[in-house]
Amino acid sequence: MKREDIRVLLMRAPGTNCDLETVRAFRDLGVQTFLIHTQKVFKERNLLDYDVIVFPGGFSYGDYVRSGAVWAKEMEYRIGKELTEFVETGRPVLGICNGFQVLVETGFLPGFEGRSPEPEAALANNTQGYQNRWIRMRNVGKGTCNMLRELPPDHLIRCPIAHGEGRFVLPDPTEKYLRRLYDNDQLVFRYVNEDGDFAEGQLWDNPNGAYHDIAGICNPEGNVLGLMPHPERAYYGHLMIDWTRTGAPEEYGDGRLFFESIVRHVERKF
Repeated sequence: MKREDIRVLLMRAPGTNCDLETVRAFRDLGVQTFLIHTQKVFKERNLLDYDVIVFPGGFSYGDYVRSGAVWAKEMEYRIGKELTEFVETGRPVLGICNGFQVLVETGFLPGFEGRSPEPEAALANNTQGYQNRWIRMRNVGKGTCNMLRELPPDHLIRCPIAHGEGRFVLPDPTEKYLRRLYDNDQLVFRYVNEDGDFAEGQLWDNPNGAYHDIAGICNPEGNVLGLMPHPERAYYGHLMIDWTRTGAPEEYGDGRLFFESIVRHVERKF
């Protein structure tokens, strides 16, 4: 597929944000990007007209009940069948922050046996309350997440977080489910310190207390990806936290390769 023919659907709902930053990132890469309100999508039900679906960050519906729950149930009722069909075609689905919460609530992640009728994990309250700051995460995937194959092994990304419910947790026995994530190569990002070592639960480097320092996961097929940090907020060099040390920003920041990899994957596969 030619890059200029790629169509990205970015859904928005009451309370979402970061959608414009995500739109700007994809458009900078030369793909067609459509920011459409979720109610319009519910009416048209034309998900297969797109090549990538993105659920952005924010606080959809005020995060009442729990983060992402209301939007997830609404989508499950209105376009659950269409979403499932889209995922089954192998096309990429990306959830950032609130979008990750939505994908967990709808059962697409972790998706050990395909889409689950009920959540198989949770993004619980942070151990230190709401966090809005920069973090580091390392790519720990081995290749299952096809859309990120352009990221080198152990690639480190610096970007912001902004959430109050991002502590990734698994059901008991947690070690059993963690082993399934490893066996399926579903672990994609883990929080690390400034030396690139895993945070090991240290609360400054692991900003929400996530189990096993988990910042992002994919489904077993590798085409549904969710992460709590915001690479779209680190797309340009002038957005990076430390660019003043060099006197002038680079053109692009750490987040660009993340989005470039998704676009290149679609170019190759479809």
